[in-house]
Amino acid sequence: MGQLPPHLELQRSRVSCNKDAPIHTESIQYSGAYASMGIDNSSRLDRFSNNFRVEVVRLNEDDMEFDMIGIDAAIANSFRRILIAELPKMAIEKVLIANNTSIIQDEVLAHRLGLVPIQNDQPNEKNTIVFKLHVQCKRGSPRITVKSDALKWLPNGSELVKETRNATSDSSSKPETYTYFCCSQETIPEFVKNPIIPKYPDIIIAKLGPGQEIELEAYAVKGIRKTHAKWSPVATAWYRMLPEVVLLEDIEDDLAEELKSKCPVNLFDIEDLGKGRRATVARPRACTLCRECIRGDDWEKRVALHRVKDHFIFTIESTGALPPEVLFTEAVKILEDTNA
Repeated sequence: MGQLPPHLELQRSRVSCNKDAPIHTESIQYSGAYASMGIDNSSRLDRFSNNFRVEVVRLNEDDMEFDMIGIDAAIANSFRRILIAELPKMAIEKVLIANNTSIIQDEVLAHRLGLVPIQNDQPNEKNTIVFKLHVQCKRGSPRITVKSDALKWLPNGSELVKETRNATSDSSSKPETYTYFCCSQETIPEFVKNPIIPKYPDIIIAKLGPGQEIELEAYAVKGIRKTHAKWSPVATAWYRMLPEVVLLEDIEDDLAEELKSKCPVNLFDIEDLGKGRRATVARPRACTLCRECIRGDDWEKRVALHRVKDHFIFTIESTGALPPEVLFTEAVKILEDTNA
């Protein structure tokens, strides 16, 4: 297969960022766009397999940054939408309040509990995770703050006894609770060494004054963000196209210093040539496309700003319920199932 002329290849693969507006933003998908030049522009699986790759740039406990190379913007956006709307997690959905004498209304308290991220959850629509919260501020004591570490996991199910209207029931029988598990959740291999707890122990739930009390049970179930934001394990996910900064000519001495001072993110460095100084592009990935470097007389003839159309820099921030690398793999599975 032949190659496109340089100016057409630039239009096909790059977004050019001029000082007034970007150009060539469209994605050329038509297979016969360059048929007159004998070039096949069709989407082929073998070509995609050879060009596509994922490179992890940064990974820590709460977020990750990675590059997805060789894909179209439509696929990148589909992946982003799956991350923010379709990944499942466990979140508190039902709250049984036995006693609440705090100033927070029952429904507001239940809503706050639903937004507490749960660590080490195993999303499963057949399972329910039960928590208990019982905090009391005795009379004569100072005000206390109820935090998320007051939520205690009940691996054997509910401890609240249902009221019964049957006076003839056997008093020796085991009292009926709201949930009952055939076996303790502590026996599940995933939870043996890692019990289920709130991810962050210092989230403020309520404040109690003397004589006030909260007693409740909270039931966490599986859901997705399409239903409610509390079921999103992703705090945020976004992407941007890879910046490309090209020096169209050698920029030396005073012009090099001027160019370096123009950039607010310190993109350029000065190289000492012995007999002079020359500007170099040191950190192109940091470019925010502010276009300060091409503003002013003739600077657009010296510096060119591009975005690579098939190279996307993704960032995923987790709420803490699931590690970011797990969020990535689960989103890939959903994308694969959606297109199967």
